[in-house]
Amino acid sequence: MKKLVIILGVLVALGLLILILIAVAGGSYNRLVKLSQAVDSQWAQVQNVYQRRADLVPNLVATVSGAANFEKSTLTEITAARASVGQVKIDPNTAPSDPAKLAAFEQAQGQLSSALSRLLVVVERYPDLKATENFRDLQAQLEGTENRISVERRDFNTAVQAYDTAIKSFPTFLYAGVCHFYEKPYFAATTGAETPPKVQFDFNKPAAATNP
Repeated sequence: MKKLVIILGVLVALGLLILILIAVAGGSYNRLVKLSQAVDSQWAQVQNVYQRRADLVPNLVATVSGAANFEKSTLTEITAARASVGQVKIDPNTAPSDPAKLAAFEQAQGQLSSALSRLLVVVERYPDLKATENFRDLQAQLEGTENRISVERRDFNTAVQAYDTAIKSFPTFLYAGVCHFYEKPYFAATTGAETPPKVQFDFNKPAAATNP
């Protein structure tokens, strides 16, 4: 009788332990789901702001191309850079788990950023163009978009950090892979990445004269 009581006690203890483990695992799993969804949600925000910038490019190019003697090579470069962005096929709603895909996306966006920066430098030599209301409006929209890109990239990296930390923590790392929770890559940090590209112009400052 005494042995039976002991056996029953052990079985009850094991049952309670299993229930506790199931509860802990269930809570951890639900947390991973929320963290993963937070990453995907933030990725969608990143996609939105980059798409907004891409949508500004045709109007920007059309506006500056109307200026007399404007450097055609600059327009060709920015148009090609925008096309390269569109060629990078990546799911806008699910954050990439392949670092190579994110790197390709970031490289294409970086090329467009560089092309835009060079375009805006060239525009400094065209005071009549800078003074137009249409260009002022596009410049303000581009400046705001660049700021949003910087913010959304930062928030994306923060969300990925929370998710990656969770899947590497005990006891989550024991079953994260089995449940298809894999590490996600970050946007690479670059020099000056904490400061968005400056696209503000001083419209009252006379521009240097240029030869046609």
